[in-house]
Amino acid sequence: MATSSSPAVPPQPILWRDGLFWLALLLSLFAVAPFALPGYFWGANDARHHVYFLFEFNRLVEDGIWWPRWSPDFAFGYGYPFFNIYAPLSHLVAELFLRFGRLSYTGAVETVFALGILAAAGAMYGYVRSLAGRAAGLIAAVAYTYAPYHLLVLYVRANLAEASAFVWLPLCLWGFRATVLRPSRRNILGAGLAYGGLMLTSNLVIVLFTPLLVAYILALLVVSRWRESGLWDPLAWLRQGMAPALGGLTGLGLSAIFWIPMALERRYVRLDQWFQGRYDFRDDFLYFFQLFSPRWDFGVSGPGPDDTMGFQIGPVLLLLALLGGLYAWRHRSLRPEVGSFALATGVATSLGLWPAAPLWELPLLGSILQAAQFPWRWLPLTVLGLSVLAGLAWVDEEDAPRTRRTEPLTLSVLAGAAVLILASYPLLQVEIREPAEGPVSLAGLMRFQRDADEMTGSTVWVQEIPTWSPMAEYYVRQDEAGGPVEPVTTKVDYANVDYRNLALGSVAHNTVMEEVYFCTNPGDQPHECSPRDDQVIVFNHFYYPGWRAYLLDGLHGEPIQELPVVPEDGPLGRMTVPIPPVGEGYILLRFEDTPPRIIGKWISLGTLALWVGLLAVPLAHGRRPWRRGREEP
Repeated sequence: MATSSSPAVPPQPILWRDGLFWLALLLSLFAVAPFALPGYFWGANDARHHVYFLFEFNRLVEDGIWWPRWSPDFAFGYGYPFFNIYAPLSHLVAELFLRFGRLSYTGAVETVFALGILAAAGAMYGYVRSLAGRAAGLIAAVAYTYAPYHLLVLYVRANLAEASAFVWLPLCLWGFRATVLRPSRRNILGAGLAYGGLMLTSNLVIVLFTPLLVAYILALLVVSRWRESGLWDPLAWLRQGMAPALGGLTGLGLSAIFWIPMALERRYVRLDQWFQGRYDFRDDFLYFFQLFSPRWDFGVSGPGPDDTMGFQIGPVLLLLALLGGLYAWRHRSLRPEVGSFALATGVATSLGLWPAAPLWELPLLGSILQAAQFPWRWLPLTVLGLSVLAGLAWVDEEDAPRTRRTEPLTLSVLAGAAVLILASYPLLQVEIREPAEGPVSLAGLMRFQRDADEMTGSTVWVQEIPTWSPMAEYYVRQDEAGGPVEPVTTKVDYANVDYRNLALGSVAHNTVMEEVYFCTNPGDQPHECSPRDDQVIVFNHFYYPGWRAYLLDGLHGEPIQELPVVPEDGPLGRMTVPIPPVGEGYILLRFEDTPPRIIGKWISLGTLALWVGLLAVPLAHGRRPWRRGREEP
């Protein structure tokens, strides 16, 4: 075949009318199949975590909180602001299947895993098809699906958020490429939705991926300016760079409801317990041979070269990526992709190897690298780069455009897809187990936290991380007595109550609020109370911004006075509320939005409203912008 300066990508059909798109999804079903097995893979690294993340999410939804931030049952019932610092989108999707699809907790989680596999394959197909044609898109989608590290995330690590992030990575590349080459409102919004979706899915992956995305956009801009002989024209750079910049701002705006409070309030949780001890990154660097070792086990990662977890990148995938990179480099229009993904693959892989350890100790760079928590968590970028490059080995070389009816599905394309699937076929398995903690319940959650020492995060006011609690004991005793396991009806610590001087009673309680009746200096007669100014109520909640207390004007009444919420001077850093000197009344403790949460929410709503308005303008003039350029996302 003759070398050309640019691959002639034939006119592309709309994605859902493209037969190879559906073939890419069909070929991905082998990776979905393990999730259809009866039972659940409870022994996988994070499999239990995500079931109980969903369990907690659902507990809050039942109380009307569809965007939860506080998880009242974590840390043995003392509570933890989990969804305020952990991207919630994948669990929100699982909640929809749980609530409206009537699936079980495990069924909802497995459904999100399965749909994520299909969506990631479809996204990769669409992106690479726009670069190099349908055959290249099919190979890239299959390579992306069956990359060994991707399967590790699915079956061994069972990390729902990271697995779901694989959907958004090619969508971001696709969307931002379109903003550079064909700036339009539609493409800017598409890029923003993809970037915002990634932020709401995994705030860890987005930190690792953003430098690659920025480098890719810059490479596209440089090549575009070079072709137009305007490399040194600042105004031209500004004009062409405006669209991807607006796409990034749109993504940040849409996801501000999460990332603004996450960034500003993360300092109120203890981070040492997630980056020290067994989570110390210094114990998890890879050795070069591990990238090619066939070892594959279902245990957790351990320190040193004897780690039984499989971190192979796949020899077939690597070989096809090398061939694809060399083959596609001859096409000038593909050099930004070849260069960007070859560099990203090399850098991401190298950062996980032990020779890179000194870089992780540097002041500024080290803080960025350590955001991954474990060095091998940089490997999603390796998978992304190798998959795109593998697809480019089938770049369309024909000079004459062809329609979708005459573009054949060649034997070489089928053979390439088959080899990629067969190379990873032995890895397509999950380890089905019974839950060691018993059925999904509050008692099971407490046992999981105790036995696995997980989900016991604490806030910065906690001096001594608890290993058990009265709430945990209450749930386990209910379960041992035959159940059912019901939630506690109060978080008031009655062990701290002096009954001679204070009468207390909880009159209303749910996951994010509690109303308490109080009577100070009670006498012999009902409602015989007299003021006292040194009484406090201690609640079994870790102190955290957002909890506010009010004196009410009667039972379930309106607030008439805000009361201070103060962390106790003790090892647990629990919340205390001083009782006002009124003798008798009702106090409401409630979890509310803080200024960062309010600002983030209104920025997201404002961004959404702005884009609805911008897209509505062409419709008002009878134009249909989504029909322009069928190739764009």
